[in-house]
Amino acid sequence: MSALNWSDLRIALAIGHTGSLAQAARELNVNHSTVLRRLDALEDRLGARLFERLRTGYEPTEAGHLLLEQARRMADQADEIERRVMGRDRELTGLLRVTTAFVVMEHLLPKPLASFARTYPGIEVEVMENAFLVDLARRRAEVAQGLLQREADVALRLSAHVAEHLVGRRLGPAPCQVFALRGAPDLPQSITPLSQLVREAPWVAFERDAHARVYDRWMRQHLQAAQVRVRVDIFNAVAAMLHTGIGVGLLPSFMQARHPELIPVSEPIPELETPVWMLTHPDLRDTARVRAFLQHVGDGIASILHAART
Repeated sequence: MSALNWSDLRIALAIGHTGSLAQAARELNVNHSTVLRRLDALEDRLGARLFERLRTGYEPTEAGHLLLEQARRMADQADEIERRVMGRDRELTGLLRVTTAFVVMEHLLPKPLASFARTYPGIEVEVMENAFLVDLARRRAEVAQGLLQREADVALRLSAHVAEHLVGRRLGPAPCQVFALRGAPDLPQSITPLSQLVREAPWVAFERDAHARVYDRWMRQHLQAAQVRVRVDIFNAVAAMLHTGIGVGLLPSFMQARHPELIPVSEPIPELETPVWMLTHPDLRDTARVRAFLQHVGDGIASILHAART
């Protein structure tokens, strides 16, 4: 029997992932007929049926499950090989992908990133706003090229916990305070005990069903009996509503620099102080462009966080 073709295994992986020839074709950017022909050829070569053709889609057979398991292991090994090779890259050129949250992109990243871009013009930085920490060892299908590439090289996150297999820098703490519109006649205008704010002030809070963030848990615990006027989903939306004078709300202290019309009306809340992390995969930390980004942009963000606390 001739050696298996990795392209055919990729087709089987796409069918196993999507359960459909048409969706597999779209994921790989090839024709539907190409997927069917390659699957038939692979089954003929192996002498086994890999998928049951059902009305609900393509379901792996026992042989199919075995092949998909082995193909996934091969894909993971290919990931590791590429990461290790890239980890030996000493050139300050090329593409560097960064994933972060919207509030970090708007308030912490712009100036350090602009400084980095001026200092290292050969490095192209692509920033993807994402509310969740991606696994930097995972890969995604690039539909345009039919190739597999990493999700990101560096992650910048507000998070109390980070994955153990990632490495990087803790850039500093990001305390949270309650803010109000400066000069709003019906809102507190100076530091006020938190218990009094909860009892007397109208609030802009996060959506009722949110639970993943430490801020969500804090609000569920402390604002059950509060006057909640509006609920939103992200800090930037909280700031936008606070500018209307409708109520008070939680914001990271570093946001005040871009919102001078908002004033803190509480002390920093200890249980809401969250570290800011810059993370990468261990195999990439010695890549020249990753190392330069961690140092240059990390130093810039650390300075911003320090200034927000003083």
